[in-house]
Amino acid sequence: MLHKRSVLRKPLLTEKVAQIQDLRNQYAFVVDSSANKIEIKRAVEQKYSVTVLDVNTMNVRGKVKRLGRFTGKRADWKKAVVTLKAGDSIELAQNV
Repeated sequence: MLHKRSVLRKPLLTEKVAQIQDLRNQYAFVVDSSANKIEIKRAVEQKYSVTVLDVNTMNVRGKVKRLGRFTGKRADWKKAVVTLKAGDSIELAQNV
């Protein structure tokens, strides 16, 4: 079992995530690749004091990138989209 601080890496702040925050009350996080849905739910509930209804996870493959004649690969990572109970919200960076 992972420690609650190591489960959530950072919140995702993109335009698409901003849209689902407004429309569906969903928030996205970069999480540890070995974390499961139950651990993610507990970590979000404890850290932000909200009620989580649903957790959707996806593994994102890192892209292959080139710099001149050299090629490399970005790291693989895991994304979690968390649905909150109506009325709950998370203050991430609203006024940036």
